Amino acid sequence: TYLKRGASIGNSKKVSLNAVLKDPSKYAGKTVLIEGVVIRSCKTEGCWAEVAENPKSKSVRIKMKDHAFFIPLQSAGAKARVEGEIQVKTLTKAMVDHMIDEDGAKFDNRNPDGTVTEVSFEATGIELIRAAK
Repeated sequence: TYLKRGASIGNSKKVSLNAVLKDPSKYAGKTVLIEGVVIRSCKTEGCWAEVAENPKSKSVRIKMKDHAFFIPLQSAGAKARVEGEIQVKTLTKAMVDHMIDEDGAKFDNRNPDGTVTEVSFEATGIELIRAAK
């Protein structure tokens, strides 16, 4: 039984998150379904999560579309199914600094001017399930 937030998961093409991160331009602007595990999440509102295909692979930041829905603040470790749009954009230095200061975000690809070209995911719907203890 999944905890569901946002729109119901539709019939978007399921893609490997690792494949998306390997060649993001191929998926930019497309609506897809990804699955993975929540590595970290927003501790203030539940308005974003960092999801990776598995705990040892690269992750992508998931934003809840239009701040229309939120996930539990303690979502780290949950399995996730997420439907939405892959986006590739440049974050300003001010935004990068804010994310580092507020939530301890880590960027291994920071540009010399302090900006970051980020692959992100705008979720229209998300389903979470906790691993059995």
